Formats: sequence, C-alpha cells, structure tokens
Amino acid sequence: MNVIRLFNQRLSIRFTTTAMMYIVLLLALLFLLLACSLFSGSYDINMQDALYSLFQQSLIDKKTSLIIWEFRLPRSLVAMFSGTLFAISGALLQNMTRNPLADPSLVGISHGAALAVVTLTVLFPTYIDAWREISAFLGAVLVAIIIQWLRGDGHPLKFILLGIGVVAFISAIISTLITYGEFQLAMTALAWLSGSTHTTNWQDVGILASSVIIFTSFAVYQSRVMSAISLGDEVAIGLGVPINRAMKVQLAISVAAAAIATAVVGPLGFVGLLAPHLAKRISNTSATNHLILTALTGAILVLGADIIGRIALAPTQLAAGLVTSLIGAPLFAYLLIKKSS
Repeated sequence: MNVIRLFNQRLSIRFTTTAMMYIVLLLALLFLLLACSLFSGSYDINMQDALYSLFQQSLIDKKTSLIIWEFRLPRSLVAMFSGTLFAISGALLQNMTRNPLADPSLVGISHGAALAVVTLTVLFPTYIDAWREISAFLGAVLVAIIIQWLRGDGHPLKFILLGIGVVAFISAIISTLITYGEFQLAMTALAWLSGSTHTTNWQDVGILASSVIIFTSFAVYQSRVMSAISLGDEVAIGLGVPINRAMKVQLAISVAAAAIATAVVGPLGFVGLLAPHLAKRISNTSATNHLILTALTGAILVLGADIIGRIALAPTQLAAGLVTSLIGAPLFAYLLIKKSS
C-alpha cells in the first residue's frame, strides 16, 4: 500500500496495489482515446500527423495544425474535463444522499442551467453569446439553493424527492418556451440541450481544467468524511463527523462542479449516475481511490461518447449528450439487473 501525505500530513491518501493498477490502466485508456480523438473526424488526418503536430507544428501543414490545435484538441480536453466534473458531482451526491440513483440531472442542477440558457436563447437572444455560461451556472446554483431551502434540515432523501418535483416543473417551462418560441431560436436551444462539445474553445478548456483541479482536490479532502457518512448517521456521529456541515460542503462541491460543466457543454445525461457505479465495479476500494477511479471513468465516458458521435454518422455529428443517453440508459439498466441477480 502506497501513502501520499499532503497539507503537513493533515491529509493522507492511501492507494492499494489493486487501485493503483486500475488507475494506471484507466489513464492509459484515456490517453489512447485522446490520441484517437485527434485523428477522428470528417477531415482525414492520420495518427502520425495528428500526434506529430502536437510537438512540431511548424513541420505540419497549416490546415492540419489548425484543425488539431483549434478544434479537436480543445474539444477533446473539454470532453475529458466535463466528464470528470459530472462524475465527481454524481459521486458526492450519491454519498451525501446515500442514494445510488442520485445524479446532477435528477436533482435539478442541470435543469436549472438549461432553463436559464433556454430563457436567454428564446426571449433575449442578443445576450446569449455573452451570458450563456454565466446564466447556466447561476441557474444551476439557484435551483440547488431553492431545493436545499425547501428541504431544510430534513432527511437527505428529501433533497432527491424535491429535486424530482422541481425537475418536472422546470421541464414544463422549458417545453413551453421551445414550443411557443420563434422556430430558429427554439432549434438553437434544442441543440444546446442535447449536450455538445463541438463549439468549445481554449477558454472553455482553461475554465474546466482549473475547476477539475479545485473540485477534485476538495472532493478528495472530503474522502474520510465520505467513508464515515456511507456507514450511516449514527456511526458517522460516533466518529465525530459533523453530519449537517459535511453534507452541505459535499452538496456545494457537487452543485458547483456540475454547474460549471453544464454551463460549458450543456446537460450530459447519465455520466454522473453511471461513473461512480462503473468505478465501484472496477474496484470496490476506499473513498479516495473510488473518487479518482470515478473521475477517470467519467472522463473516458464523455470522451468516448464524443468520438462515437463524431464518426458514427460522419459527416453528420451527434452531440455527446445524445450518445451518453443512448449508451447510458441500457448500460445502467444492465448494471441494476446484474446487481439484483
């Protein structure tokens, strides 16, 4: 067992040999997918040129270099980082509520962002380009605050139930805006709702990369508390864990991570739900190792979905959100059936 100590030994991260092996394997798979994404698309670029352009731009023709550096590489990195944030958000929500079905889209976080963006797109289209990310973030945070306020000090499951009700209400408003809004603006809103990475840029990469570092660090710092909470309230209190404060911290990290990811790429279904389950099936280990495996799994899921959407019906591109839903729904059903049997 390997131990890493941080913050003057206030935080120790223990990696089992099995967990380390799977982390290395997932990292290798992630880099393989990243390499594949650089030469996958409607414009034909072989793997050698794609990889060579990363290190020797001046020796590759300008068109190839432009496609790699301005389109495919930032798009691939955005897919990876957004998948990581959704996965971390889902893991924290599932731990906080002790509900394996908890997901950012289930409790209204993604829908709050969607409502804000659709409202801007349909009713105030002149502001959408400048305010899309900010409005999506504020919408997600506002919905989470409302649900938490309605929940009060009730059981964490109440947060999920209130979220389902709020989701239904917001979905009705979104449907109304799209149905009765101007056709072209409604189509633009629908395109964003499908969850896509193809319009992203290096600014989005910077936002998501810094968010991944911050929120993954916060989540790992909470791993010891997460282990105690997973054992039940009585055990956690007996171990000296301040339950209410810990759950509020986890909720804040989860909401912020999902809100930022949704603001950049739109809602991506099933990533926050599936990634923690897949990580647990890969290796049922400590909370810290599980968080890292979950983050890598989420990155692989979204990057893989983006590649599939790019090549499945080329030159037509499917949004990554559609692919994650098409693959995620039957895969999650399989996992539930497998677990129950």
